[in-house]
Amino acid sequence: MSQDTLGWEEWASFPKLGVPAIIAIIDTGARTSALHAFAIEPFGSEAKPFVRFGIHPVPDRPDIEIFCSAKLVDRREITSSNGESELRYVIETPVIIGDREWPIEVTLSNRENLQYRMLLGRTAIKEDMIVDPNQSFLQDELSYDHYKNLKKTKPVERPLRLGLLTREPENYSSHR
Repeated sequence: MSQDTLGWEEWASFPKLGVPAIIAIIDTGARTSALHAFAIEPFGSEAKPFVRFGIHPVPDRPDIEIFCSAKLVDRREITSSNGESELRYVIETPVIIGDREWPIEVTLSNRENLQYRMLLGRTAIKEDMIVDPNQSFLQDELSYDHYKNLKKTKPVERPLRLGLLTREPENYSSHR
């Protein structure tokens, strides 16, 4: 097989997110790529928005958690294969499959009930790549063994923030 042929499922890694191995389903019917994420929280300024989130990269292993953050690119309405629409955060991050690395846009979505924690949609597939739906794992094989010595990280704990709404801006309770 060609170096640039993908099977219907492939090992991928996301070095900037600290995800060394995850199995991705290659779905040419899906326009947008999606990565399993939980505890999704935007932060930063309007000029420099970011999002932090957790990932369970290994199905059936909720004890393996990776917490990361990325620059927020957009928020988009995505319609899933079951016809439901969801407003999702979009990040851009490099993906490595086989010996190739390239940046892709990924939406963050809770995929905990799905077999694949990563879906690689057609906009993330390079023009010179071919997808062979009859084959799987045509590129270099990775392993979940990368997570054996993973140091446990904790999500960022933020202080409680309160917002005060009042019709009386000069009221004593609206001043610090």
